Amino acid sequence: MLSPAARVRRRQPYRPPLAGRTGLRLDFNENTVGCSPRVLAALGGLSAAALTRYPERAPVEAALARHFGLAPEQVLLTNGLDEAIQTVCHTYLDKGAELLLPVPTYAMYEVYAAATPAGIRRIAPAPGFAFPLRRLLAAVRPATRLIAIANPNSPTGQAATRAELVRVLEAAPHAAVLVDEAYFHFHGETVLDLVGRVPNLIVARTFSKAYGLAGLRVGWLAAAAAQMTWLRRGISPYSVNAAALAAAGAVLEDEAFLHAYVTEVLAARELFEAGLRRLGLAFWPSQANFVLVNAGARHASVVNGLRARGILVRDRSSDPGCAGCARITLGTRAQARRTLAALTGLLS
Repeated sequence: MLSPAARVRRRQPYRPPLAGRTGLRLDFNENTVGCSPRVLAALGGLSAAALTRYPERAPVEAALARHFGLAPEQVLLTNGLDEAIQTVCHTYLDKGAELLLPVPTYAMYEVYAAATPAGIRRIAPAPGFAFPLRRLLAAVRPATRLIAIANPNSPTGQAATRAELVRVLEAAPHAAVLVDEAYFHFHGETVLDLVGRVPNLIVARTFSKAYGLAGLRVGWLAAAAAQMTWLRRGISPYSVNAAALAAAGAVLEDEAFLHAYVTEVLAARELFEAGLRRLGLAFWPSQANFVLVNAGARHASVVNGLRARGILVRDRSSDPGCAGCARITLGTRAQARRTLAALTGLLS
């Protein structure tokens, strides 16, 4: 009887709640207003001939490198940030190796690490979900081959400082340190400038959040050229399709769109957190485009009540340390006001 590998049998399936997502979707941290008009123009300009050819990512990687002040050989486009994470795991995690993973965090680090023969060591957060620098440094050992850090982190919205990330990089020169900056635009701090200067640093970014291209699946990695040589060996040269490449190239040219959307989200975040304080709801001040709210014993009624009012939020109550919590995406100020009004009705 045909049977999969033992590590596949041990894995728990990851099933994000994507079905039936109607109404105001504040559950997946997507852009809530839509992508740049330049993206639609670029997609409309795709010729039939362009769709018959295998996609070529190199020209867009070169444009991406120029945009961020990197060399083309330091940049790799991927099929969403998930493929970036998968590629890093498959490149550095082997039998006897170990991933250090501060939790709670994005589930796909563990999903892809579990598909390798490596072990996983979960690092509990510091109080208030603060970055667990001391615990992480104490856990580094010769078997440590990969450290994955979402910065800002999801679902907590908390961020490590640049100095803390540098400490980790210096403490584990024998390990790849993946700094996932999916929510960089809402935080504003980065270590991208250290790429190439710090050999074990890998930075991941995505076009799914601020840029609004989640449906096209475009992410990218930045790393020293020597490391990128190995990362390219583990990825399909055709994994980023022609439509995604056209969209990524177009959205890079629309800085005004990006600035306007990020500015609106930051204003909505300030408004929403102030509203949560007035309601007496516990939450963690966020550096991202979402807020983790602790509704305690009212958690289920809040999540279900918002859904009944056409507002979807993400139940995170099963994440480590997140009992009673829901993550609520931030978009526009109008959407934040609508959500606060719904919460007021539910809690009154």
